[in-house]
This record gives sequence, structure tokens and C-alpha cells, in this order.
Amino acid sequence: MGADGENRDAGVLVDRFGRVASDLRISLTDLCSLRCTYCMPAEGLPWLAKAARLTDDEFVRLAELFVRLGVRSMRLTGGEPLVYPTLPEMVSRLAALDPRPEISLTTNGITLDRQAPRLVEAGLDRINISVDTLDHSRFKELTRRDRLDDVLAGVAAAAASGLAPVKINAVLVRGGNLDEGPELLAWALRHGYRMRFIEHMPLDADHNWSRSEMVTADEIMSLLVDAGYRIEGRSGRGNAPAEEFDVLDGPDRSSWAEPVGRLGIIASVTRPFCRECDRLRLTADGQLRTCLFAQTETDLRGPLRAGASDDELAQIIIDAVAQKQAGHGIGSATFVQPGRTMSAIGG
Repeated sequence: MGADGENRDAGVLVDRFGRVASDLRISLTDLCSLRCTYCMPAEGLPWLAKAARLTDDEFVRLAELFVRLGVRSMRLTGGEPLVYPTLPEMVSRLAALDPRPEISLTTNGITLDRQAPRLVEAGLDRINISVDTLDHSRFKELTRRDRLDDVLAGVAAAAASGLAPVKINAVLVRGGNLDEGPELLAWALRHGYRMRFIEHMPLDADHNWSRSEMVTADEIMSLLVDAGYRIEGRSGRGNAPAEEFDVLDGPDRSSWAEPVGRLGIIASVTRPFCRECDRLRLTADGQLRTCLFAQTETDLRGPLRAGASDDELAQIIIDAVAQKQAGHGIGSATFVQPGRTMSAIGG
């Protein structure tokens, strides 16, 4: 950046409500190796053309700009980031930025057993892995793929590679895997993983989401307590999306990897945390989204490929963040589900 850019360094991505953006979610690809029923149809979705996707160099150039503007953590998502052919190299290049951002990955875990050591060596700091069920037949039904063993091998490999804590994400679905909530928590506690339950959000491809059918955070907590778990809230959530709890007691506590376990619940729908949101999202085709549920995007790919300078790109980013909406408005009568699905936006 030039002189103007230097004056904008560090912590200047401020919106009109005083929130400072410091976390960037980068969707490397819209492709995925699963077809989860709550995410996309069995036949998949219309994938982005190769020419529409950002190149590695374009991702890194934009990431460097975000770091200069105050972003301090980056989460690589998809689609499924493990299918991105140069993922280790991307992690390494992002880890070389100055100041170095914390780098994390959200993944379904397939092929992670082979990739985890290399990703850690490249500079990966943290990982979240989706595990919605421990039952093979149910996994096949939910994801339309028979890959549970591969996922569990990936989880174990992540832990063995030193990624700690390994966070496990699960979406509980009524009429699907709701009864497995206590079992999933028991499995995580036994292995020393950190379980996180996520409310099902309106980002499905078929637009069949219904708030009345969604499993709420309160229901999840009641399910766990009724199963015999004693759970206590923790303070100091900050900007984190998950409310965190200590699991103090529960069934077969003697088998836990730690004397006290940890649990997270992400209640984006019933307990929105928009007021503290510090997140931005960059899609695989170079669009900046200031909210997961935004109806509008800011094009960065077009100006970048048209020869915009770093200062010009930085100003586009600053202006977009300044107009970030107050909240997602899921509970309002005027809420409209965004056209893009979670797999195309990046979680």
C-alpha cells in the first residue's frame, strides 16, 4: 500500500454500529465431497466455472489486504476445502503474511487422515470437523455417501497431528439425528474433542428450512440435561459465535479424556450474536459478504482483475464493511433467505 494505505492499517474495518471486523472466512471452493440433505440436493449444485473462481495468487493478494486492514484470523471453508488441490500451499502462504493471522479450517474430514500432518506443518492452527452422526447407515442417509469411517479417521488424525482442541460440529435435525445428541457429546468427551451443536440455519438449497421444525439451543440443552449431563455456563464469550459451557458431570464420566469437558452451542437463530459479530466472508468467486445472510455482495474479483491498486481495493473493502447490516433478521416477517447456499458462501 501507499501512504494512504498506511494510514488505514490495523483495525479500520469498522461498520456504522461500531463493530470492528477482524475475522475473515475464505471459501476456497464451492465443490464438496458430500451431499448433506440439509445443505444441497443429491445431484449437487451448478458449480462455479473455473474462470469465475479466484486463483491462489488472487486469494493471497486479497488476504494480505485484509490483514493490513486489521483482520487477525482466517478460516478456510468451502464447499469442502480438502478438495482444493493446493490447500497446504495456501495455508503456508497465508501463514507467511505479516502480521501472521491465526489460520483455521472447517471441513467434513474426508481425506483429512492423509492431509492433517502436512497442513499442520504448513501452519494450520485450528480445525473444526463436521460429524452429525456416529451411525453408519444414518451417515449414509444424511450425507448420501458411505464415508463415516473416513471422517472418523480424519478426526483422529487431526488430534494426533497436534491440532487442539479438535472441535466437532453437529447439526441436529428433527426426525433425523436428534436422538444422537447425548451420544455425540459422550464420544467427544471420551476422546478429548470439543463438541459444538449448531442450530440449523436457513441456507439450504431447496429453501425448505422451517423455524418451527428447527431444533433450538434450548431443546439441545434439555436433551443433554435429561440424559444426565450437568452443564454450567462459562463467561467471556467475546466475539465467538458459540456459547461455551463446562460439562461437569454425566454418564460414564470416568471415561472422559479430561476431568471437565467443554461444550459449545451456536444458536444463530434463537440467540443471535449479531451485535458482537466481527466476521466477513470472501466467496470462491471473489465476492465480499459482510453477513452470512446478506442479500447483497461486493465484487472484489472484477476490480482486482481490471487492475485496481491495493489502495483502491482497500477502499472498496472499507466502504463495504461500513455498510454492514445491523443483524440477519431471521426472526422478522421480512426475512428472505439468501440466494446462495451455505456451500457456496462458506461457513
